[in-house]
Amino acid sequence: MATLVLDNGAYNAKIGYSHAHVSVIPNCQFRSKTARLKTFTANQLDEIKDPSGLFYILPFQKGYLVNWDVQRQVWDYLFGKEMYQVDFVDTNIIITEPYFNFSSIQESMNEILFEEYQFQAVLRVNAGALSAHRYFRDNPSELCCIIVDSGYSFTHIVPYCRSKKKKEAIIRINVGGKLLTNHLKEIISYRQLHVMDETHVINQVKEDCKTWYFSIINSYKQMKIYYVLPDFSTIKKGFCKPREEMVLSGKYKTGEQILRLTNERFAVPEILFHPSDIGIQEMGIPEAIVDSIQNLPEEMQPHFFKNIVLTGGNTLFPGFRDRVYSEVRCLTPTDYDVSVVLPENPITYSWEGGKLISENDDFEDLVVTREDYEEHGHNICEEKFDI
Repeated sequence: MATLVLDNGAYNAKIGYSHAHVSVIPNCQFRSKTARLKTFTANQLDEIKDPSGLFYILPFQKGYLVNWDVQRQVWDYLFGKEMYQVDFVDTNIIITEPYFNFSSIQESMNEILFEEYQFQAVLRVNAGALSAHRYFRDNPSELCCIIVDSGYSFTHIVPYCRSKKKKEAIIRINVGGKLLTNHLKEIISYRQLHVMDETHVINQVKEDCKTWYFSIINSYKQMKIYYVLPDFSTIKKGFCKPREEMVLSGKYKTGEQILRLTNERFAVPEILFHPSDIGIQEMGIPEAIVDSIQNLPEEMQPHFFKNIVLTGGNTLFPGFRDRVYSEVRCLTPTDYDVSVVLPENPITYSWEGGKLISENDDFEDLVVTREDYEEHGHNICEEKFDI
């Protein structure tokens, strides 16, 4: 029987069969200002001729799945003939959900997966548990790790010991990729161009500019970069322009609209380390890691400090791992070793953990089958799944 692994993130869905490769697909619907009546789902985004003023319809709000109509349409598209052509009679599913998910959302998910789609068996699990499983598989001698999952809505810091999460030490910081994009929109709108409606374009700016910094640069000139915005007729996708190509007079090619990015390159990613910079009175990531570990028994703490694992899209900022390491090192007793691991692909790391779980001998003991669900209902899922 085939197993479909779906890491159902608030911004991207990471999906694929356990015997195949993963696809990263937007977990939302779009409407463009030129075709207001037509709705585009998931990776149909490429079909939109003019993505300026793109309107996002997201199934997740503040990290929790609340818009089931949109989520159903995204799943119909992913499971349907355009994408994975799922044969529900012969398919199990591993699906992720947020920590401490509301029981009403869990019940709705059970109903939809078992009753509407009629999967043969379901495993609902936190994304961090899949990441921890992957890490323990790669490092069999380790018993503990702490997963730092910095995604679209939140950043979660979750310690795992022998694949069980330590609930008393879980910390959530209300800072994620969405907040960074919105802050960048506000800065650019205040200083240069009104871009408050251009979420898609500014998110692209954030992801394309591979030169965000967590360290001090010697001169203002060195700090400045130029980003050519798309006009969706001659320039379909924005790009960073080398400084050498800029005309000394400061004039650009006619028709090119240019963003000048200077200290935004520090200010935006810095929110992950100092949320108080924009009035969010919470700890930054390094402090939260140390605080989480200090909530655990003292004899376990050294094991967590030397197994810090970074996952999620925000960890792709250049220098992120080094900055986390240096700040955690400063806050940690000198006789403890500190090690921070950034996987090769932190976005799909938890999906890969799900793939490994599906190949385990005890996989059948972890899932709830359709027969179990029909006999015991939601209660069997509450007993089996540690959400």
